[in-house]
Amino acid sequence: MLRRRYLQTIADTGPDPVIVNIEDATDSNMYFRSTLWTGEHLQVTLMSLKRNEEIGAEVHNDTDQFIRIESGRAKILIGRSAEEFYYQRIVDSDFAVIIPSGTWHNIINVGNTDLKLYSIYAPPHHLKGTVHTTKEDDK
Repeated sequence: MLRRRYLQTIADTGPDPVIVNIEDATDSNMYFRSTLWTGEHLQVTLMSLKRNEEIGAEVHNDTDQFIRIESGRAKILIGRSAEEFYYQRIVDSDFAVIIPSGTWHNIINVGNTDLKLYSIYAPPHHLKGTVHTTKEDDK
């Protein structure tokens, strides 16, 4: 019950300062993607991927990205194009992935539970207050 109440209080309050237990916020997030904080130069989003769900091959040409796996198991793909992923690795909780702008990447949930992660974009990539309840909302 506490987690439900906590989830309902999370809102993108950027650019005002915020103090948050990022682990609890990430684990409580039930949405595919939800912005936690959006500032002028940085953005934090929370993500939850269901079993076998993936973010999808993508590239951000003007944005560096930091991703931390909070819980679950993920397959990380890094490459030069959506067809050429030269690096693949299976990671578990507490791993981080740092993706420079212009680098193709994908994250796939290969575990038996929801994959919980947060992502930091610099500069922001999504509109302030973005909530994608499911991956289909991201289209």
